[in-house]
This record gives sequence, C-alpha cells and structure tokens, in this order.
Amino acid sequence: MTSLDAGVIGTRIPEHSMEVERGRLAFFARATGQDDPIYTDRSAAEQAGHRDIPVPPTFLFCLDMERPNPSTFYADLGIDIRTILHGEQEFTYLQTAYAGDTLHFSTAVTDCYAKKAGALQFLVRTTEVTREGQAIATLRSTTVIRDPRA
Repeated sequence: MTSLDAGVIGTRIPEHSMEVERGRLAFFARATGQDDPIYTDRSAAEQAGHRDIPVPPTFLFCLDMERPNPSTFYADLGIDIRTILHGEQEFTYLQTAYAGDTLHFSTAVTDCYAKKAGALQFLVRTTEVTREGQAIATLRSTTVIRDPRA
C-alpha cells in the first residue's frame, strides 16, 4: 500500500464539465425519495419560483463522479481502488443549479492524514462547482484507504 504524505495536497484532478439533464434529475429525485414535484415537474418548479427543475441535494456529487476515467486519479497516487471506502461528503451550496445548466468541476486534494498507526489513511478532496464562472457549490469528499495487511 502506498503511504500518502502531505506532498499529495494540492494534487489536481483534471477539470470537467457536465450538462444537467432534466430526465436524470427526475430519476435521481425518485430514487432518493424526493417527493416534492419541483424536482420532477418543470411547471411545478416554475410555480415555486424556479427557472427550471432545481438540482436535488447530493446530485452534484453524482455529476462529479462522471468525470472521464475517475479511477485514474487513485492509480496515479499509487492507490489500489480495491482498498478504498467512501468516508464522508459535505456540500456547501452558494446558488441553485438547474436542469439545462452546464456545470464546471475543479477538484484538488486539500488534506490527507492517517489513523490507527497508518492502517487507515484519509484523502480529502475539495471540488469547486461553477456555472459560467459563478460559484454554485463546494463539495468536500473524504476517501478512506485501508491497508489490506492490517
């Protein structure tokens, strides 16, 4: 297992952009139990004061995971993807994103640390999400890397 050190802080993942599709928003809303019609019906969203169907909570994380070759990042750091676990995620919303928006994702490693004498390592990534240069949200994700020998 590769031992991470502070040198990985600042490592960037190639930036990518995604268009928010109305059908995917509706599917995600149903799959996550969002029963408010603003997440599935454009008319309901507009009646509630939105310009289109708003992005439901946590959907931005799904879009971020759709970047090209998502596991390449871990391989480049010498991490075997069979040893990773999802630790936590945090969202700070600055503006609402909507169906039809093209969102830009810019990600960097912002922290790394170990626990249990190095048996567990933690890699923290922060992603800035923008639309036409305006900040939409900040996503923070922690990946746990377990030492298979522990």
